[in-house]
Amino acid sequence: MSVICNPDSQNIKKAASLIKSGKLVAFPTETVYGLGASAYIPEAVAGIFAAKGRPSFNPLISHVADLDLVEELAVFDERAKFLAKKYWPAPLTFVLKRANKNPALDLACAGLDTITVRMPRHEVALALIRESGVPIVAPSANRSQTISPTTARHVEESLGENVDMILDGGQCSVGVESTIIDLTTPKAVLLRAGGITLEELENDLGEKILISHGNPDMPSSPGQMLRHYAPSNHTLRINAKSKEKDEFLIGFGEVEDANINLSPKGDLREAAANLFAFLRIADEQKEFSKIAISPIPENSVGLAINDRIRRASYSK
Repeated sequence: MSVICNPDSQNIKKAASLIKSGKLVAFPTETVYGLGASAYIPEAVAGIFAAKGRPSFNPLISHVADLDLVEELAVFDERAKFLAKKYWPAPLTFVLKRANKNPALDLACAGLDTITVRMPRHEVALALIRESGVPIVAPSANRSQTISPTTARHVEESLGENVDMILDGGQCSVGVESTIIDLTTPKAVLLRAGGITLEELENDLGEKILISHGNPDMPSSPGQMLRHYAPSNHTLRINAKSKEKDEFLIGFGEVEDANINLSPKGDLREAAANLFAFLRIADEQKEFSKIAISPIPENSVGLAINDRIRRASYSK
């Protein structure tokens, strides 16, 4: 199994050395744990796709720690600069035009003329990126289509020896992946709901943001596959008003017969932080054959939660 390490300065330096030599390092962000590699080493990026079993046409997010590095990678226009100044570091990702045709980035960008970038809001992630001196591509550190990891132990259980080092930064605070917004078109487009809400972004930009669920056969950003975040051992039923036979019910708000509750007080941010961990708990229950989850309001962070559970429950 992979070695889980405390993120002290010595281990940050060791992890950065691994990144620069083309190895894979799992590290915490405020959203979920990421499986990181240097964006400039195609063989390392290919290692991410292999470790996760992720299709190579699905682009990766390049994580940065300062704006100067972003401008080496992407066309950073005034709209992007405004949102970055307002939010970054944050669970907010931009899809931007690539600043150059550096072929080393082709695999990370899935051959597209756009690049997906964000600055994470986590001290360990930022320290690792700065020490590495390169943008770090990092999808969630788990097998493709399975429940995203919010602890170091989740990474170890999912990826095992496929990762060279795991930095343990504790439980992730946001608990769902970042919001992704496409800024390559005249109208901004929400590609994935996340910790920064649609309402917040529309208020800041002073415009209506379009919503796209993307093309799962040719995604322009992560999080657009039809089946994603899914339990391994149980089917998932969403918008459950009551519990059926043999179901483990994940509640939200005042639900009397819930086996576990994302937020008894109906707090969407608390629910988001608990979502993946509670899905894992439910999937470990051998005495139940199915999982159900209570209705979640389709607003604010609820948009992100509903996106995840719809994909988790998808079946052909």
